[in-house]
Amino acid sequence: MPNFFSPSEIVQMGVEIEKNGRDFYNAVAGLSKSAGAKKIFEFLAGEEDKHIKVFEDILSTVEKYEPPEAYTEEYFSYLRALSESHVFTKKNQGTEIGSKVKTDKEAINLAIGFEKDSILFYYEMKKLVLADSHKAIDRLVAQEQEHLKKLTELSQNIR
Repeated sequence: MPNFFSPSEIVQMGVEIEKNGRDFYNAVAGLSKSAGAKKIFEFLAGEEDKHIKVFEDILSTVEKYEPPEAYTEEYFSYLRALSESHVFTKKNQGTEIGSKVKTDKEAINLAIGFEKDSILFYYEMKKLVLADSHKAIDRLVAQEQEHLKKLTELSQNIR
């Protein structure tokens, strides 16, 4: 019997991703050798805090919402695979991963991957929440895209 996610579970995963992102950025900021990288990591940690608040607001609107029956078992299997492949859906992973980073370049490359994974996850999440939440998720995606851009620019300047 399939174990489908509820919209509130999907949004809660978003909260966990943002918490882990914040913790990761705080950890690598503390280890950073570059003042520029440290400043960007600290900025990104603050952005993740803002995203947590947005997701918590969305969560309050989807608590009792059930998605249309049109979503198939295959779609939910895909979503489960997507969430399981995003390491930040697991509790306390941000600090754990961030504390093991050896260089700013490694931190930036990991962060780029996490931001890309988050964008994909949020696009899929949008299909399972009320239309009222779509604009908030679109804003989050746009911010994650900006983070990706900042990190890509930073990666070109850090050896």
